[in-house]
Amino acid sequence: MAGRISDEDIALVRERSAIADVVGEHIQLRNAGGGNLKGLCPFHEEKSPSFNVTPARGYWYCFGCGEGGDVITFVRKLDHLSFAEAIERLAQRAGIQLRYEQGGYVPGREQGERSRLVEAHRAAAEFYASLLAAPEAAPGRRFLSERGFERVDAEHFGVGYAPAEWDRLARHLLGRGFTVNELIKGGLAREGRRGPVDRFRGRLVWPIRDITGDVIGFGARKLLDNDDGPKYLNTPESPIYKKSTVLYGIDLAKREISKRSQAVVVEGYTDVMACHLAGVPTAVATCGTAFGEEHIKVLRRLLLDQAEFRGEVVFTFDGDSAGQKAALRAFADEQKFVTQTFVAVQPDGLDPCDLRVKQGDAAVRDLVAAREPLFAFAIRSVISRYELTTNEGRLAALDAAAPLVAAIKDSALRGRYAVDLDRWLGFMDERLVLRRIQEVGARQGGGRGGPERPARRGGAPRPADPADPVIRIEIEALKLAVQRPALMGPEFDALGAQAFTVPEHVALYELITAAGGTVAGGPGGREWVDMLLAATEDDALRALATRFAVDPVAADLAVEERYGQAVLARLAEIAVTRALTQVKAKMERLNPIEQQQEYNRLFGELVALEQQRRVLRERAVGA
Repeated sequence: MAGRISDEDIALVRERSAIADVVGEHIQLRNAGGGNLKGLCPFHEEKSPSFNVTPARGYWYCFGCGEGGDVITFVRKLDHLSFAEAIERLAQRAGIQLRYEQGGYVPGREQGERSRLVEAHRAAAEFYASLLAAPEAAPGRRFLSERGFERVDAEHFGVGYAPAEWDRLARHLLGRGFTVNELIKGGLAREGRRGPVDRFRGRLVWPIRDITGDVIGFGARKLLDNDDGPKYLNTPESPIYKKSTVLYGIDLAKREISKRSQAVVVEGYTDVMACHLAGVPTAVATCGTAFGEEHIKVLRRLLLDQAEFRGEVVFTFDGDSAGQKAALRAFADEQKFVTQTFVAVQPDGLDPCDLRVKQGDAAVRDLVAAREPLFAFAIRSVISRYELTTNEGRLAALDAAAPLVAAIKDSALRGRYAVDLDRWLGFMDERLVLRRIQEVGARQGGGRGGPERPARRGGAPRPADPADPVIRIEIEALKLAVQRPALMGPEFDALGAQAFTVPEHVALYELITAAGGTVAGGPGGREWVDMLLAATEDDALRALATRFAVDPVAADLAVEERYGQAVLARLAEIAVTRALTQVKAKMERLNPIEQQQEYNRLFGELVALEQQRRVLRERAVGA
């Protein structure tokens, strides 16, 4: 047994393991003001970030689930490690050689299990990569070349070759001091009659890394005709490899995913390579399993996926029936994201790798750019199975698609897709389609697609859902008006109560304007809040004003002015979009020939609104 790690080394590990850096390797952190950082908690499911990090004191705490501690506690809980294993992992990360009180420096084989398995996989990855240039790896090099990959590309992704011999890797790792049990437990080898047998033989191999860059497994592609195994073979479940949580390429894509607020989910290793090399560095892939809930959690934390209507997840599927089925599976999980979810489908069925080979890098970028909302793709995929030239076929398609529309949680979005469904089916009878969707929604679970739930006892309206992107923008605008009125100024006061959709938000806006507007608030502070509270006797409204006075805005002091302008522009854009929808609805009910004068007037109004929305959108993005 190794002895106890020395207290001096434990202190050194803490000192050289900045908590913001360690936590930041797993989740995107945003400045929360006051020297704090905030992100989505990795230990429980949440839609808005409640996980706080205080770098100055070296501690973290989640206000949602109540978990907290220092950097060692974070690593222990995240990877289910013992105290010693967490210290060893952080020491390896910081390049610290640990000393133990019994026996001085500890040989590698006496380290914690996870560290040993990760080290074995690192050594295996180096072994495989070194053999890619060997004569025996010619089929692997040919495979890569035919798919447009050069030697430098293979080196960048760590692609290697597993020799066809029975135990060459095992002998190599045993010679490096690893044990048979470690090779088998880590999935690098399996039990044979005469000793360990390599799991991957005669195959091209890709190292699979976790989000921190540690090699935790491999994916291997068949090359030889006499290989009777599956085309792709992955590392089995092990103490360090859980396929339901692993995304290939996440170590290379994580920074770009956070920076661009976009994740592109593809189907294979070569597709990830092709996307990254073509200028889509946010691409990742699952490893031998369907995209699931644990994968969603990983991406949400990187996207800082909260109700700001900014980020997006793009799935790439084939245009065939299998791709459509995959899209419908993704549809079931889509609403676990707050960000927008899209599908990118190449009509000729080419995956990103083949597309790059045949049409070049730009075609891959265009594929992602031409993405279609997942809801629309899923609904259109369902109705495409029916004959839409007959009433019977259209009704059957409506019944098939209605459950999908009814399952959309956002009531406004559900209504818009009901209108789209009516148009796609050719009924031109929105009431019929809405009624059928409401009936299905009522059967599916308490009327999700039906009427809104009644108000709570006493007539109080239902609380606003902060996960709704529109509601979130309203909240941010009102928080800024209460906390930093000078940033909002006359433009906020001129919005009008109609810019807000929630009764309590309308009431607070009217309270602010009744108190003289944000112009009267000046720089804000306690006097301004006192003025607002004194201007109403409504306890609920006073409570809302107080909450908005202390709830941090989603920007730090250095960018609050730009953020305020972006929020104002976004709020105005939403109001203009509502007006656009109303104008379009009026135009659809007109006969452009018989009611030409009114139709032309509305068309001019439509053009003006579109121009106004474009200007506001540019302001929101550029602020």
